[in-house]
Formats: sequence, C-alpha cells, structure tokens
Amino acid sequence: MSRPLRKAPGAEAALLSLALDRQAKLPLHVQLAEGLRRLILGGRIAPGARLPSTRALAEEHGIARATAVLAVEQLAAEGYVTARRGSGLYASAMLPEGSLQVPRPASPTAPSPAPPPAPWQPFQIEATDPALFPRQALGRHLQRHWRADGAGLLAPQDGFGLFALRAALAQHLRAWRGIAAEPAQIIITSGFFDGLDIIAAAAFKHSDAVLIEEPGFPPLRHALQRLGLRPIAGLADQAGLDPAALDKALRGVFMAPSRHYPLGGTLSLSRRLAFLEWAERAGGFLVEDDYDGEYRYAGAPLPALMSLDRAARVIYLGSFSKVLSRSMRLGYVVLPGPLVAPARAHLARRGVAASILAQGALAEFIAGGDFAAHIRRTRRVYGRRLAAMHQALAPLVPYLTPEPTDAGLHLVAKLGPRLAGRVTDQAIAAAALAEGLHLAPLSPLYAGPPRAQGLLLGFAGFTEATIQAAMQRLGRVLVRLAKN
Repeated sequence: MSRPLRKAPGAEAALLSLALDRQAKLPLHVQLAEGLRRLILGGRIAPGARLPSTRALAEEHGIARATAVLAVEQLAAEGYVTARRGSGLYASAMLPEGSLQVPRPASPTAPSPAPPPAPWQPFQIEATDPALFPRQALGRHLQRHWRADGAGLLAPQDGFGLFALRAALAQHLRAWRGIAAEPAQIIITSGFFDGLDIIAAAAFKHSDAVLIEEPGFPPLRHALQRLGLRPIAGLADQAGLDPAALDKALRGVFMAPSRHYPLGGTLSLSRRLAFLEWAERAGGFLVEDDYDGEYRYAGAPLPALMSLDRAARVIYLGSFSKVLSRSMRLGYVVLPGPLVAPARAHLARRGVAASILAQGALAEFIAGGDFAAHIRRTRRVYGRRLAAMHQALAPLVPYLTPEPTDAGLHLVAKLGPRLAGRVTDQAIAAAALAEGLHLAPLSPLYAGPPRAQGLLLGFAGFTEATIQAAMQRLGRVLVRLAKN
C-alpha cells in the first residue's frame, strides 16, 4: 500500500546540499544512497523529479560510476527511484507506506504575502502620478538596448556610470539649466544619499562644519552626521537660505536654491552672489540640491547656481525620482573639475552603488528628446493641478493661508486666524489622517524650536477632481477643529 507525497521543489537545488565524507566508516555508496533517500523523504526532491544519471552523480562527487550504480540500485530496490527506459532516473511518484514512518523535517510554513502598498492619499508630498510615467517610450529603449548590447551590460563598467548617459545628461543640463559640464564631471548614483556619500568624501574632511537650511529636510541632517560632518542650521525664508548665517568656520553649504524645501522659496540673485563670493573667498563648497527644479509653471526655468559659478566651488546634485519615478533608483552628481579625482579614488575604495541595467535606455531616452518632452508634458499637467489646489483652498483661507508659489510639487499653507494659536499643525495632520488625508506638518521640519506652524500639501499625484473632493473633506476637519 502506498500514497503520493506532496509536490516538492525539483532535484537540482536539493542535490547541491549532498556531500560524501571519505573519512567516514560507511562506504561511499551507502552514504550516497542515504543522502538521496533523506532528500526524497524530506520532500526536498519532488515525487517524479528527474535525477542526474549515475555518470553525472559519479562526476559530481568524484567517485567511481560503479559506486553510484550501487547506490541507485539500492534505492530502486527499496522503491525510492525508478528508471524509465530511454529517459533516465526519477524519484518515485509513490513511496512505500512504511518509509513514511521515517521522521521527516517539518516543512516550513509559507510566509503570508505582504500586503500591497497603500495607494497615495491626498495630499502626500511624495506622490507623483504613475499614469504619467512614460512606460511605452522608456520600454522601447529598454528593449532595444537589451537586445543590442546585452553582453555589454555584463562587462566591467566605469565607476562614474555609463558614458552615454553622462554625455546625454551633460547636454540636457547645458540646455535646461545652463550648466556647462563635461561628461567626465558627472557621476551616476543610486540616488540622493549615494550622492551625499560621494560629495562628503570628495569635498570635505571629517568633522567639517556645513550649513544646512532651517526648516529643512531632516534626513539630510542625519545623513551628514553619519558621514562625519557637522551640520549647522541657517534660517531660510521665502527668499531662500539667508547668507547672514555664513561663518569663517564653515567648509560648505547644502541648499536647494531653485526651490527651498519645505517653504518653496527661490534663492534671490543677491543671495546667490553672496554665497558664491563666500565660497570663492573661503575655499568652501556649495552643494546645490535641485530635487524638483524642472517644475516651474510661470516663466522660464531659472539658471542653476552652478551655471553662475566661475571658481569651481559648486556641486550639483540631481535625481530622476520626481521627474520619472523613485523606483528608478538613479540620480547624478556634477562635480567641479578639482573634485573628479578624489571622487574616483573614493569610488575605487567603496565600490559602485548605481545599477548599470537601465542606464543605456535612459541615455537614449534623454538624448532622443523623450525626456524633455516628458518634462514638458508633466509640467502642464502638474501646473493645472496647482491651479486646482489654489482654487480649492480659496474658501479655506480663514483656516489655511497658502504661500505664493509657481513651482514644485507641493505648496505650504500657514495656519489662518481661525486656527493659529488654537491648534497645532501636528494636531491638524493627525485629525486629517483619520479622514484619509495625509498632510505633512511644517513644525517638525525645524531642528530647533519651530518658528512657524503650517501644512505641506502635495498636488502632483492627484487629479483636479480628487483635489477638489479631498479639499472639501479637509474643510470639514478644519471647521470642526476651529469649533473645539
């Protein structure tokens, strides 16, 4: 009497765990037979799975073929292995009932699948619209590049990234941001924090003091501390980071001149010139984070701070996460010439983090004009959504007063007279979250005591209809809080 065993993984992977001990007292053919029997009984070799031939078993374990034949014949006699004429050896589909009494390791419980990520909630500032992702255009480039140069993708690569992508980026940055950089100055990174690591190693020394924006991006402060730098907060307003915070002890400044995060201000020309003059005089470096500089809805894009640099003191930090997708996990750093050699030395020691697999397709996507077309298309869509956000906020001005903005992917609204002093931005965010609305409070973005209370409202990832409906729900939350 016999019964079938549960379907198990195939034999190939399981046989990798099989080893013979030439110092043991048991003959090699007995060891081989016991090992195969154990794998079959444990379910690690599936019923009906094909086994290697006796010749292959002998070669794999460095034994005589006759030894492998003895082992297989023993298993066949016991009913664990069957031979099919002209086909080969197979684990028996039905095992002897008595053998099922042999203790078998318990099968591991299959883990429950992780729940899918929750969809974006209004008004998450990280949200962009996945429907706008250029799947078809980028997919064509990926397919063509893989077919044309599949072997090249597996060859040793330049630590700075694929030259074709760096050349395409150099041309793009020259046309869109006014940056005159050569491909040799560009490093492809795995994202923002990889870029920070390279910059810290190439431009700064351990314990160097660097100025950062206040309020700002808290992960930046923590990352700089982990990299051995000493971040010092400098006040920012609607005109960007105030150069009054500059000090002779500083060795660098990390800022977002095109659009400050989170307030949304643009660094004024007078302040830009003040920072550039300080960097040249003090021998410091300015790190320009241009995380969403492509999205300006009125007028031409502003020239980058690096385009005004005549002393090789500005480092440009860019990313594809806002324009394309965070899932790309690709960014880039543009270095002034004197930092290229230190950066190469650092990457030679540390290793490269950026994947090469999508770089060729992305290079073609940029060089062929698809990237610029995508930016123009998404800028039109997000511009309409910003207008819809302002329109939907208009009735709520007594509760929330939006700061003027014509750029970026979120806006900041300060607490209006009916809420200011009565409730905190964090309390508002908590109440809104219970209604399915995700508002980022402004006050936690200050390293010190908060100087303002407000909310960050993302609009890029949501249609005009969604924005209007969500703002009505937010209005009800705000009215309720004002009455308490």
